[in-house]
Amino acid sequence: MIPYDASIEKSMKQFYETLSEKDKRRYAGVEAMKLGRGGVAYISHILGCNRQTVLKGLREIHALSSAEGAKKNE
Repeated sequence: MIPYDASIEKSMKQFYETLSEKDKRRYAGVEAMKLGRGGVAYISHILGCNRQTVLKGLREIHALSSAEGAKKNE
């Protein structure tokens, strides 16, 4: 995993702080998903949130994807 530039990390943190709790989790989850291995720890560190928050966001994103896939198959 290649870490983001410090200016990007700062922008991510600023944006994160403007979101609702649900959107914070999901944003953290999407960012961790993009990074792959080590992403959860890195994103929780950058955003200042608990690893469990990122993991819950990942689960919510996967659930959305699954629900969308099921809709298309109807």
